[in-house]
Amino acid sequence: MSSLHRGCRAAMPPSTWPERTSSTLSEAYYQPSLTAEYDEDSPGGDFDFFSNLVTKWEAAARLPGDSTRQVVVRSGVVLGRGGGAMGHMLLPFRLGLGGPIGSGHQFFPWIHIGDLAGILTHALEANHVHGVLNGVAPSSATNAEFAQTLGAALGRRAFIPLPSAVVQAVFGRQRAIMLLEGQKVIPQRTLATGYQYSFPELGAALKEIVA
Repeated sequence: MSSLHRGCRAAMPPSTWPERTSSTLSEAYYQPSLTAEYDEDSPGGDFDFFSNLVTKWEAAARLPGDSTRQVVVRSGVVLGRGGGAMGHMLLPFRLGLGGPIGSGHQFFPWIHIGDLAGILTHALEANHVHGVLNGVAPSSATNAEFAQTLGAALGRRAFIPLPSAVVQAVFGRQRAIMLLEGQKVIPQRTLATGYQYSFPELGAALKEIVA
């Protein structure tokens, strides 16, 4: 979790109130499902270790009272150059060994790193923004669709699946859940606040990253 905080006096008008923006994980907060669709008002945060951890993170970042405008950005899998999720995925895909993880049917909530930074900046600078924002792209994709799109961006085939048993053996049961189960997360409130995505579509986002 990261937190940004600018301080000023509570006696000032709302437009100059201090702001706090914190970031947690949408893929951990909402319960995995192949059919459910989650927006910022959907319940979650109380069904396993990671969901409870996110709930505690958000509670720790929350300041008491109404004198601070507070925003929580629940991010998906952040895609960017030079590390992170893409740093682990690019080599096997470049070698033509990439493919879906597990069944591939699980949703893969993602966001380009430029848009995550943009949402955080938007949350800090736009005084009307408050509460929870889903920091995910507006176009959803399954893990299999992500694998196919990344393979296409690299000009490689992406058809070799990574079995669930291998994922659990390599990452452990708790971490494997993050890869084998997913959620369809919609940034309904993020869009309603007026944020405009630079990379709303997965294909364009991946082509920019691997270019």
